[in-house]
Amino acid sequence: MTEITPEIVAQHGLSPEEYGRVLHALGRAPNLTELGIFSVMWSEHCSYKSSRIHLKKLPTEAPWVICGPGENAGVIDIGDGQAAIFKMESHNHPSYIEPYQGAATGVGGILRDVFTMGARPVANLNALRFGRPDHPKMRHLIAGVVHGVGGYGNCVGVPTVGGEVNFHPAYDGNILVNAMTVGVADTDKIFYSAASGIGNKIVYVGSKTGRDGIHGATMASADFSEDSEEKRPTVQVGDPFTEKLLIEACLELMASDAIVAIQDMGAAGLTSSSVEMASKGGVGIRLDMNAVPCREAGMTAYEMMLSESQERMLMVLKPGREAFAEAIFQKWQLDFAIIGEVTDTGRMILVHDGATVADIPLGPLADDAPLYDRPHMPTPPRAPLGDVPDCTDLAADLLTLMASPDIASRRWIWEQYDQKVGGDTVQPPGGDAAVVRVHGTQKALAITTDCTPRYCFADPVEGGKQAVAEAYRNLCAVGARPLAVTNCLNFGNPQRPDIMGQFVGCLEGMGEACRTLDFPIVSGNVSLYNETKNEDGTGSAILPTPAIGGVGLLADWRKSATIAFKGTGDVIVLIGAPAHDLGQSLWLRECHGREEGPPPPVDLMAERATGAFVRAQIGAGALSAVHDVSDGGVAVAIAEMALAGDIGAMIAMPTPAGLAATYFAEDQGLYVATVHDEHLNDFLHASTRAGIAVERIGRTIVGRLVIECPATDHVIPLDVLRQAHQRFFPQLMGAMPASTQDAKA
Repeated sequence: MTEITPEIVAQHGLSPEEYGRVLHALGRAPNLTELGIFSVMWSEHCSYKSSRIHLKKLPTEAPWVICGPGENAGVIDIGDGQAAIFKMESHNHPSYIEPYQGAATGVGGILRDVFTMGARPVANLNALRFGRPDHPKMRHLIAGVVHGVGGYGNCVGVPTVGGEVNFHPAYDGNILVNAMTVGVADTDKIFYSAASGIGNKIVYVGSKTGRDGIHGATMASADFSEDSEEKRPTVQVGDPFTEKLLIEACLELMASDAIVAIQDMGAAGLTSSSVEMASKGGVGIRLDMNAVPCREAGMTAYEMMLSESQERMLMVLKPGREAFAEAIFQKWQLDFAIIGEVTDTGRMILVHDGATVADIPLGPLADDAPLYDRPHMPTPPRAPLGDVPDCTDLAADLLTLMASPDIASRRWIWEQYDQKVGGDTVQPPGGDAAVVRVHGTQKALAITTDCTPRYCFADPVEGGKQAVAEAYRNLCAVGARPLAVTNCLNFGNPQRPDIMGQFVGCLEGMGEACRTLDFPIVSGNVSLYNETKNEDGTGSAILPTPAIGGVGLLADWRKSATIAFKGTGDVIVLIGAPAHDLGQSLWLRECHGREEGPPPPVDLMAERATGAFVRAQIGAGALSAVHDVSDGGVAVAIAEMALAGDIGAMIAMPTPAGLAATYFAEDQGLYVATVHDEHLNDFLHASTRAGIAVERIGRTIVGRLVIECPATDHVIPLDVLRQAHQRFFPQLMGAMPASTQDAKA
């Protein structure tokens, strides 16, 4: 028997104080298996011990919310006896160590979170953050992550319909891979994870258990250091074809009345799934480790309980339904094994080779896990932006922005994803939000992921507001009513007061935005310790990145709006009131090398009113194209609309604040839209009645972008604009030689 030394305790990520709590909970020293179980259940990744106290402040309820945080995924009512079920998760550390499998198993894990509740997955999205494009490892990481996301999603038959990609040096040593899945279920066929029924059998289904992924949850709860490459064995290996079989088998069984409770084996594998099922149900659990299907010989109980092998589920079945369920899983060529039963002991008891190898009270493992109110220090306010030279060549600056990593076309990425499998994708990647029809109906779900980390770093409260507000705006821009949010909260080391201050500030802003916009948070994930230790022992943290996944509903998918200009001669309007604030703008960074000033402020009441007006006008058929203003300001929004429709624009705006502030400020709450002449008067009258600022700024034309200015007109042919916009990823990833870039559209 292994002696539990302080070194072994430290290797399992437990502090001396936490180990003292383990001794108190057991009334004795743990054995190695028990220590391993405590270590994963009390890891940051599983227990949320640094974040739970603050997560409770977020709004989670609304009349249409069926199930908020606490289950595998959030559930909202979308009418007609149907529900949307969705969640976002992180797979950051594994994706840095092994980008293909890290990203692939991130997709597999979030798919299981959704279909374990009875939903057929209908859409995948992702939010990716990379370091400097010229960093020696970045090309390898980008290629592996994109290939992993596409490889898993494409094989399992769920379309990848949207996402976002940012670059910043803060992610050099710790990239972010956040995956989101949305599914649809009948409201009377939603499944939960609380075990019940003393004596009911506990069933393991799916793939066999191997040694991959052991200590994955613990690894995800620590800083990176020089030995990160040695952690490859803690990265799971996925099989999307098995996942597809598992989806179909589970959904077939869910059509019956056999299931009492069901839980996927995600982080911490068999440990977390069994502990969560038992603790939520207020019961005990007894597992026979010899019955666990294993693909490797001689596996110990420790290895079986901590393995994070993929494509596995745990179920509690109704008495007498075991043979019925087994026949279904055998038909789909999946393992099925009765490995235990529900007890009334309130304890987790594991038996292996006839001996009890673990006997742990469930309360301390789950509900009574450590909870910390970490010291937090507010982020100091940024000084107002100092003197900034005005733009002298608007065309040149716009081309610079369109070619920059954060704005350049993502076509190279999303063309590797199957965007339309299933036949219900209405709007694929490239717009403000993806739109996916609810199969067999006129309804559609609009889905988006959003966050602007540089805003969150400069002002966490305002950045948290903006992340939610932009997701809301993107849904409104396609005509959908925003309903609910999932999130993935990516931050550095919570034991640093400045990092914890970023976390607390972002949640404050997010909560305020969700309450004002009636946009509750129904699920999510916290990923901390996203930083790399430097040689001097200090930590180099990522930018605070509270990624937001927003879901909205369209009553009629045929009325959804897109960003593409539809024809020449349409009137171009700016909806909302610009503030001309250049702080933290991409123009300031890309054209002047300065990351300075406070981020643009968010007026949440104005966001709500403007969003409602835009949705109403889309529904009335008044707007032929709509795009929200974000990175790069009004000029970039217009350029993206022109490229999407292959139709140009002639723009003239008053510039009392200067060219840069007029065209490149990233003012919030703004939309660019086009209106046919026959709808213009009604549209303008409607804006006046609603109290929404609207400015006519130009018309669509053929073949070029013309911005009229007092001194000179700035003209960019669309083919030149397209070359600038599309060259970044192919050139970075070696799809075409740099010398041939300008010859390609």
